Amino acid sequence: METSRLILRQWCDDDVAPFADLNNDPQVMKYFPSTLTYEQSAQMVEDIRKHFEQYGFGLWAVEIKDQAKFAGFIGLAVPQFTAFFTPCIEIGWRLAAPFWNQGYATEGARAVLDYGFDECNLNQVVSFTVPDNIASRRVMENIGMSYIDNFDHPGLPDNDPLQRHVLYCITRAERDALQPN
Repeated sequence: METSRLILRQWCDDDVAPFADLNNDPQVMKYFPSTLTYEQSAQMVEDIRKHFEQYGFGLWAVEIKDQAKFAGFIGLAVPQFTAFFTPCIEIGWRLAAPFWNQGYATEGARAVLDYGFDECNLNQVVSFTVPDNIASRRVMENIGMSYIDNFDHPGLPDNDPLQRHVLYCITRAERDALQPN
């Protein structure tokens, strides 16, 4: 999948090392329970590949044309926890810090939403993060998502400062209304 500045593609073995660097960056992982080791990142790449095999979509590796062979990921995933809004399809992104605040996440997320609604025939896509993650919330709003509710992430222990999350959602009809005629 391509946008004007990005290539969203399947993962290759050369992506593991820069992905591990990204996941080991405390700035990138600020709103996650911890940074990840190289081994955890390599396992995550394998899990992403399996997700593509199972569902036909997943978290695509992101290249920035003429700039970076690997900048992070943007894509769709099926959350593996139970909450009032599951089962569902989530849109998510994680980019290396040098690629923040340049519109890449929004640009890629719009393309991924189009893929999800037009190619996968999804009716709804959600996204979630901790309330303080203003940058990700801004991306959610920029792609037309609306705030729905708060919830406590069941994958985090009680009283964890990251347990509280905000939930955003967009339906196919809402996305279609945003499209130019």
